[in-house]
Amino acid sequence: MQIYIVYLGINQFHDPILTSKLHIQVLSDVFASEEDAKRSILYSYSNSFSGFSAKLSSSQATILARMDKVVSVFRSKTLKLHTTRSWDFLGLTLDETRVTPMEFTNGQDVVVGIFDTGVWPESESFQEKPGMRPIPSSWKGVCVEGEKFEPAKACNRKLIGARYYLKGFEQEYGPLNMSGNPEYRSARDFLGHGTHTASTAAGSMVKNASFFGIGQGTARGGAPWARVAVYKICWGINGVGSCTEADILAAFDDALHDGVHVISASFGATPPLSPFFASSADIGSFHAMQLGITVVFSAGNDGPEPSLVQNVAPWSLCVAASTIDRSFPTEIVLDSNFTIMGQSIISKEIKGRLANAITYFVDGVCSLGNWNRKLATGRVVLCFYTPGLVYEIAQVAVKTAKGLGLIFAEPFTKPIADVDDDIPTLHVDINQGTIIGNYLAESLKLPVVQISPSKTIIGKSPAPTVVYFSSRGPSSISPDILKPDITAPGINILAAWPPQTPPTLQPSDDRLVRWNFQSGTSMSCPHVSGVGALLKSVHPGWSPAATRSAIMTTAYTRDASHDSILAGGSMAGSTPFDMGAGHINPLKAMDPGLIYDMKTSDYILFLCNTGYTQEQIERIVLPSSGVDTNCKNMHGPNANINYPSISVPNLRSPITIKRTVRNVGCGKKTTVYFGVAKEPDGVEVVIWPRVLIFSPSKQEKSYYVTLKPLKKSEGRYDFGEIVWSDGFHHVRSPLVVLVNNSDDFTI
Repeated sequence: MQIYIVYLGINQFHDPILTSKLHIQVLSDVFASEEDAKRSILYSYSNSFSGFSAKLSSSQATILARMDKVVSVFRSKTLKLHTTRSWDFLGLTLDETRVTPMEFTNGQDVVVGIFDTGVWPESESFQEKPGMRPIPSSWKGVCVEGEKFEPAKACNRKLIGARYYLKGFEQEYGPLNMSGNPEYRSARDFLGHGTHTASTAAGSMVKNASFFGIGQGTARGGAPWARVAVYKICWGINGVGSCTEADILAAFDDALHDGVHVISASFGATPPLSPFFASSADIGSFHAMQLGITVVFSAGNDGPEPSLVQNVAPWSLCVAASTIDRSFPTEIVLDSNFTIMGQSIISKEIKGRLANAITYFVDGVCSLGNWNRKLATGRVVLCFYTPGLVYEIAQVAVKTAKGLGLIFAEPFTKPIADVDDDIPTLHVDINQGTIIGNYLAESLKLPVVQISPSKTIIGKSPAPTVVYFSSRGPSSISPDILKPDITAPGINILAAWPPQTPPTLQPSDDRLVRWNFQSGTSMSCPHVSGVGALLKSVHPGWSPAATRSAIMTTAYTRDASHDSILAGGSMAGSTPFDMGAGHINPLKAMDPGLIYDMKTSDYILFLCNTGYTQEQIERIVLPSSGVDTNCKNMHGPNANINYPSISVPNLRSPITIKRTVRNVGCGKKTTVYFGVAKEPDGVEVVIWPRVLIFSPSKQEKSYYVTLKPLKKSEGRYDFGEIVWSDGFHHVRSPLVVLVNNSDDFTI
């Protein structure tokens, strides 16, 4: 018996009790008795949509999947987490000489739901500030009591909701093991990931935050006045957060009913990706979209290889990770007379002898399997990257050999400072590593190495750069929808941390901190969620698609030095597969000029093209007048979906694509926008009309883009863009085209 999710679509009864009874009735068809059916069920999803999770055999699951009233049946898989200064870098500054920053005048009416590992409620990031208004009357959520979590003490006008979901996890992994595997049977966070992401998205302002003095400054979320509701769906197994789909869907069912406005979800599964309605994240976010709730997902940490991007549904936002302009230079001094700079986050001085990896590891490859059992006591070991050897492997190897520290030399695109997980680690590039290695080889005895505590430098490094591990497009199941959508800060983000959890999660780490550095698309995701909360507050009537459009079309593609944003993992500039539309620009997103809006009905073309039947679509789409669910009436490729980007993965002959924009700038006067195309290599792009005139009575206009291949090609993507401008706003859409005509090309 395994855990399956049975998805029935929208809630036909609008009554949780009647819906739950229906679930038992459906389940009874594959069990000997109603009592057996009740015993098998884990969750009845009956608030915001209809479905259930239950322990079933494969034959029972097959029978249920054949029922007319069932949209899909799928195994509940386990998904993984995608694990201060960043907001200044994004333009949301704390400069007291300026007018009050907009993030401090908006957001109190917005609730951000965090799907993660819970929260440390005592953190200053989740304390209500003077002047905070009462909880919005629309809020229906609760704070659930649990282990070391008393709602009366934990929750307030800032942290207004806290729930936890454990049934799916315990069915997969057995009862929560507290001995030797610290956790809390409540919404309280041990792993730290949820506390970190929640404070990044919507934490209150806290002065003098730092990690042992490193990165010191004022910490706050993107929407520091927004309310926070946490949904603990991920639980620790040996320090790794695991989130079952049965629990995830239960959280969506509650959160949509509770009244959240934005959901931030930093988890996913490495491809192969499941069909859209055999994924709890895609089902939950689809129903959220129908209720006007913006859902933001992380893209994953499987880069830089292409096509490994996760969370690719067109009704949600998918976020890549990039750097900010803060670095942590760490001085390495050899024999008191030779100095070189690495990158690290080290709070104490280290002094020992420098040693070559070949002394302790076969062929100098720093891995446990190559350890020759010699001890490196008092030694800082120099290790070099080799294909397949990441620095985490070298850390474990050197620590096991009792080394004092590690200098890890790696390709130019990879050195990133990190909180030392196992052993103090200095990151240098290959050239620097070679210089250090040559110095060591020429020394008659092992050089004395002295490593100083790390410093914090702002504004000296090219930023942003898309991080090498950030998952890249194109989407492996829907390449005609560009993913990721956007990139945001995701490297060495300083945010709140449970003070009883070691910053590295290692049992041997006896340090206690209230702020910690974390990296990953898990960290970039809540940056976009925070901006989404501000947009919801400033523009409460906007749909999730309008919010996504504003974020994407105002993004920038040049770094602080006005050069192209680099793609980590290569020496080249980023493409839309690395960064989507570009790097998020919160202030510009507040006033995008034009937006590409979409309603639920606009996604029906996508669902039809994906293979869903009219009967299935009718079960998942909320009924509304004028909504046509008949796929026979839907024509055209997915490129015609009114998305803020255009992706054509199979251009064989000329095609024409339609887009519709709405003027959300000044509507009291006539506004004129001019369109310009930057053509992908070998593709002619014609925009018609080239001029869009908006008047107070006509705020919506359509235009057409014709793409014509001018070259013979196969398997190669080229990139361009379309920009509409009124002289002040620049509304930019990425254009991604794969010309695929090598068999039938004629001039």
